[in-house]
Amino acid sequence: MNGLLERAHNGGAAITNRIGALCLCLLATTALAAEPQLRIQARLQPADPVMVGGILELQLDVLTDSWFTDAPVLPDLKLPGALVSPPDSRAQHINQTLDGAAFNGMRYRYRISPNLAQGFDIPALTVRARPAQASAELSARSQPLHFGAVQPPGFKPGEPVLVAQGLRLTQQVIPSATPLKVGDSLTRQLTLQADGALAMSLPAPALANVEGLSRYPKAAQVITLDDGRGNFNGGQRIDAATYRIDTEGRHRLPPIELKWWDSSSQQTRTAQVPAVVIDAVANNTYRPFFSIAEDLKELGQQSRRHLSGRWLGLAALLFALSALGYFARPFGHRAYVAWQSRRRARQAAWLQSADYAWRQIPAQIAARPAQLSALYLWARRRRMGLELNPLDPRLTDVLRACYGREPSEDQALRQLKQCLAALRNLAGRSKGPAAHALRPLNPVPEKQRP
Repeated sequence: MNGLLERAHNGGAAITNRIGALCLCLLATTALAAEPQLRIQARLQPADPVMVGGILELQLDVLTDSWFTDAPVLPDLKLPGALVSPPDSRAQHINQTLDGAAFNGMRYRYRISPNLAQGFDIPALTVRARPAQASAELSARSQPLHFGAVQPPGFKPGEPVLVAQGLRLTQQVIPSATPLKVGDSLTRQLTLQADGALAMSLPAPALANVEGLSRYPKAAQVITLDDGRGNFNGGQRIDAATYRIDTEGRHRLPPIELKWWDSSSQQTRTAQVPAVVIDAVANNTYRPFFSIAEDLKELGQQSRRHLSGRWLGLAALLFALSALGYFARPFGHRAYVAWQSRRRARQAAWLQSADYAWRQIPAQIAARPAQLSALYLWARRRRMGLELNPLDPRLTDVLRACYGREPSEDQALRQLKQCLAALRNLAGRSKGPAAHALRPLNPVPEKQRP
């Protein structure tokens, strides 16, 4: 009996353990299935009104009860009347307990430097992030904030204000030669370092023009100062200008002053650098790249009359020739077309003339085999037909020697060359039928006519 009771007791304990384990699994599964949270907190440091030109920090905390698989996407912040420096890549890791749950995340800092004494409203900022175990990207908004900026004592409304915890203004003068001569140059470089001030809010010093010197300013170098570990310290601005000496004597670069507000002692201070005195001696070998005096000398009254008389006449002539060429272009084109037409007509008449045919006869007789087509063409164009015998009885002997039963072509051709001159003379004394004459009683066949 006792054994049965013991076995029943053990079986009940095992069932109880199994039920507890099942409940724990269900709770773990429910916790794992819960969507992670994303929360945003925003605050201003310091909370008191800030001075115009000072720095106000907007701290934006991005928190989750899970962990971030990637950096959150922060919004852009723009405030009219203030300079806003966005957060850099460095962020502070933080841990907080909210509503009894553990949250962790990162703190980002916007640095704001107001330029006007007025109130500023910071709207609600939307941050997007994707915590681990989130099914989609999450977004959360911060609460809107408000702050005011006041003008420091000793500064007029609208006057640029530089607020810093400490300030250093130094200058460096770099001459190109010693001693300085006309044509040499020197560079004046000013370095401004302000603790607790934005680099882009540092004012530019007044590097003024000086009579007898040519000023060539350089681009400013603006950087942010830190402590080497990414913590913000302030800003630095380097301005420089090179002065070229145009005249001999003593020149003076004026001193430079900068008024600023010391936020540590809450009072107005002034930083300055002394004036720079330049003594330049004459330089007989120096000649400016662009001599204004020489240009004015060359543009005298007499020189202007000479240039206007010659160059104005040449310009008028070129203009007249251009106008004549423009308006005479159609007539010139028509004359060119007519000349080309007459030239082609003369060429065609020459190719159809008896003289052109006569010039082909020697080449055809000298060819191998010899030809007499040019001779017959010449006879036709001389309106002689094909009966050449009446002009020179020797031609019959030539033709018989060429085309007889016992031809002797070489001898016949030599005889033909000898009688060509006589043949042309006889043709010149004979006259063909006039254009208006009656047709002959025994007409020559059509193929024998000229």
